[in-house]
Amino acid sequence: MKVQRICCIGAGYVGGPTMAVIADRCPAIQVTVVDLNQARIDAWNDSDLTKLPVYEPGLDAVVARARGRNLQFSTAVEESIASADMVFISVNTPTKTKGLGAGQASDLRWVEACARQVATAATGHTVVVEKSTLPVRTAAAIKTILEAAQEEGSSRSFSVLSNPEFLAEGTAIGDLEAPDRVLIGGEETASIDALAEIYGHWVAPEKILRTNLWSSELSKLTANAFLAQRISSINSIAAFCEASGADVREVARAIGFDSRIGPKFLNAGPGFGGSCFQKDILNLVYLCRHFGLPEVADYWESVVTLNTWQQHRIARLVVQQLFGTVTGKRLAILGFAFKADTNDTREAPAIRIARDLLEEGAQLSIHDPKVVEAQISRDLQLEPASETDTLSGTGSWTPATSIEAAVRGADAVLVLTEWQDYRHLNWSDLAALMRRPAWVFDARAVVEPAAVQAAGLRLWRVGDGES
Repeated sequence: MKVQRICCIGAGYVGGPTMAVIADRCPAIQVTVVDLNQARIDAWNDSDLTKLPVYEPGLDAVVARARGRNLQFSTAVEESIASADMVFISVNTPTKTKGLGAGQASDLRWVEACARQVATAATGHTVVVEKSTLPVRTAAAIKTILEAAQEEGSSRSFSVLSNPEFLAEGTAIGDLEAPDRVLIGGEETASIDALAEIYGHWVAPEKILRTNLWSSELSKLTANAFLAQRISSINSIAAFCEASGADVREVARAIGFDSRIGPKFLNAGPGFGGSCFQKDILNLVYLCRHFGLPEVADYWESVVTLNTWQQHRIARLVVQQLFGTVTGKRLAILGFAFKADTNDTREAPAIRIARDLLEEGAQLSIHDPKVVEAQISRDLQLEPASETDTLSGTGSWTPATSIEAAVRGADAVLVLTEWQDYRHLNWSDLAALMRRPAWVFDARAVVEPAAVQAAGLRLWRVGDGES
């Protein structure tokens, strides 16, 4: 089987960059990314590459090379499906907010809608590839829908593969161009070989792993669960370091030299965020309970519980250090994205920390180099304040166009995202803009302690027992 045309349903954080790299590396294959969101498609097609809906370092260059040659972005969903040999499903699978499994199970309505649309619009033999992160055995539901569309005597037929993404936002292009592994789960050798051949244009054969469908689906959930577990583990040790006088960075360095552990994902901080970690662990929790494994479910649920605790802990610590109240006090928030080098704020630690401080009556001034004001409003479910009444006791926030604007008049600065912009600030100049006594709360351990303290500012760093 030779794939000549690919359609990807979903032009978001996974679909857009993944298809851009495939088109870039496979110029003979026509790749079309479809989405019903006209504004999003318009942004992908904008001649100004700074307006792409997804910010990833290097993405603009990849899109520039492939777009208009063999990479298209369109709202013509059914036409693109009909002409495709292979259809990737790359739509959102958020946690359900109501009904059976609310708060843990994945909401698969968009995946099912895609499967039904493929069943209706496809022609000939179509390979359907799960790219969204899905619960184990979701492929069975997709296959059932597709098989119902195979009328007797019809030339239409389908096969289903699982090809989970293992991208880290901020390094997604590098992860796609030089992946640790590519995982393909399926039952039909010809379809697996066809997808493997696409990746084989730039990925070494030994890095293309083949499994059954269920192992592939579970591998994605397990990978994210293990990574999130490391973050919660080091954050639990960070809290203990603060209480005992140890330094979590020294502890992490020491245990990272153990070849069985390694140094990655041992940076203490405000907790994990992003579109996958919490959602996937809660999905795993739900499935474990569904299959009668409550002890396993409780174990993985504790990873999420500790992550939430860490964020509440940081907010409480700010209140405690600022004489027990932040009502009417101006606090500068540096960083709102869940990590550096992305504009994604989904489950960002800054959201929960900011909400806690707003509940305490704080006046927040929020700066982030890539997150726009409208996104912050949506995440906080609060419009920015036009005027600030510090005596009202009601929390409010305003966007800051610069770091200096955020810090001016502030009682404290909270560094919540590890942007490069925040690593080498002139703290003497910033301190002159603040109200004394003033604090710096470094939840990412990116500032230079000596520079902060030399400026006459008090410093708290996550996991630092010496402060």
